[in-house]
Amino acid sequence: MYHGIINVYKEAGYTSHDVVAKLRGICRQKKIGHTGTLDPDAVGVLPVCLGNATKLCDMLTDRQKEYIATLQLGISTDTQDGSGKVLARREVSASPSEVRDVILSFVGDSMQVPPMYSALKVNGKKLYELAREGKEVERAARPITIYELEILEEAHPEYIIKVKCSKGTYIRTLCHDIGEKLGCGGVMVKLIRSKAGGFEIETARTLDQLQYLSDQGTLSEAVIPVEKMFEAYPAFSVKESAFKAIQNGNQLKRNDFVEETADMIDGQKMRVYSHQNIFYGVYQCDRKRELFLPVKMFFS
Repeated sequence: MYHGIINVYKEAGYTSHDVVAKLRGICRQKKIGHTGTLDPDAVGVLPVCLGNATKLCDMLTDRQKEYIATLQLGISTDTQDGSGKVLARREVSASPSEVRDVILSFVGDSMQVPPMYSALKVNGKKLYELAREGKEVERAARPITIYELEILEEAHPEYIIKVKCSKGTYIRTLCHDIGEKLGCGGVMVKLIRSKAGGFEIETARTLDQLQYLSDQGTLSEAVIPVEKMFEAYPAFSVKESAFKAIQNGNQLKRNDFVEETADMIDGQKMRVYSHQNIFYGVYQCDRKRELFLPVKMFFS
């Protein structure tokens, strides 16, 4: 069984679940999970976790993401993207300068109402299922953060924008909201996820490329070890006498480590290895109790 993360390039036409299903066949294992849904028409980075790395799914999903989107002004659709039913066509009276100002006004913290065509649930039913039945329900606005927003290309009334944002941000809703603020409507006609969970599009592999590696018996080349996700944390090894403690995911004491831990500050996280230099998990320093507490254990 493989344990680690594969940086998959999701192609158009596949759902995120399709990618996971195909990878189960490519990897010949069932324990696989993705780290954040991409719409079928969208392409780009989709980190997929294998084996004990599935414990990372929530952590990678929480990290900020980067998208490159094409915004078309003057159109509104029911899905807020180019695949939906056109609800209205309006004249774009705003100048390119006014459009730029409105686009950049969305940088920062805000509240966003998720679209009806989304996998969020209301009273146990997915919103897109209700939308397909012709129903629209009230959705609570959710806090999002746009960290950076850059206009890459202008072909008024079409704009290509790069967005760095928080978890839970809908880029098609951002395009819709920009259009509404301009009074002409707007839809997202193309979406590329260029970064997610620390992974970049330049190193992403397609399913065909991964199938080829699998056929050649070299798929492990594409599997990134779990410990790579925590390279920013200092690494410590336990003595052989403490091996059973990390095997069981127990707390550790200062004298359980080979290295000196006196410089560790309260709350600081660390990578913990066995005496045989095998990565076991992430621990956190509790200075008051002079203990190191398990945060996430990965070795199985």
